[in-house]
Amino acid sequence: MTSQTITAAASGTWKLGDLTVNRVGFGAMRLPQHGEAFAPDAVPRDRDQAIRVLRRAAELGVNHIDTAAFYFSPLRSANELINQALAPYPDDLVITTKVGPGRDPSGQWLPHATPEQLRGQVEENVRQLGRDHLDVVNLRIVGTDSIAERFGALAELCEAGLIRHLGLSNVRPHHLAEAQAIAPVVCVQNMYGIGASSEEKEVLDLCGQQRIAFVPFYAIAGAGRTAGATTADSPEVHTIARAHGVSAAQIRLAWTLHQGSHVLAIPGTGDLDHLVQNVTAGSLRLSEEELVALDPLHHEPT
Repeated sequence: MTSQTITAAASGTWKLGDLTVNRVGFGAMRLPQHGEAFAPDAVPRDRDQAIRVLRRAAELGVNHIDTAAFYFSPLRSANELINQALAPYPDDLVITTKVGPGRDPSGQWLPHATPEQLRGQVEENVRQLGRDHLDVVNLRIVGTDSIAERFGALAELCEAGLIRHLGLSNVRPHHLAEAQAIAPVVCVQNMYGIGASSEEKEVLDLCGQQRIAFVPFYAIAGAGRTAGATTADSPEVHTIARAHGVSAAQIRLAWTLHQGSHVLAIPGTGDLDHLVQNVTAGSLRLSEEELVALDPLHHEPT
């Protein structure tokens, strides 16, 4: 099987509530610009190129796209690019959005939304995406404070029909328990990848025990975060990449998918070749010996 014929179906499937998705999806954070996401001087990505990437992702079987209304650069909005590229949407396409953070039109960050402001953020995503409801909305938080009021506000929007399923992002175990006492949680998005801490792994394992999708962000970028992947991969990663004839980024992605059948990947790119590589990573099978070789990295401080 060549990389041209491998689709996202090779990664297997998982469910977000009642919605079945392939385990390799697409993250739209880096789509609106070149270089670092959210950089004030970001160069907007060519619109036609961005649309080609999204349409090619759909052709390759990607049916889970992660986005947000605050994913924009000068002249480009991830949500509006998705709308233009993929609407009318395929029946099996699941679009996950996140609320909480916000940016003003100049790109400056605003205080996280209050419970009363969350409806406006949800409606903004609905409008930009051209939908009548959102498939999955993640509440993105910072800190350790209670999320009950904010998650409760989103639960009310579920009851009103604006949202189908709810998730969480950047949370601790107590947040998950707090949210589930209010409404079902179908996914958790947290930072995770090779070199993750034991605290980060605790949330992954907790989700696995409860059959909640775990969706790692920065799985490829690691310490590069919004700037993207770095070249600071370990000798073990490079050795295993050479053995498989793939890139270090593909090994990082494959490693996360090996952490449990409930793990979904959302690598993002504006490059067609990288898109194909990311999808292909879902077909990589790492041996027990290779996983053991990478495992010590899992316990190193990030």
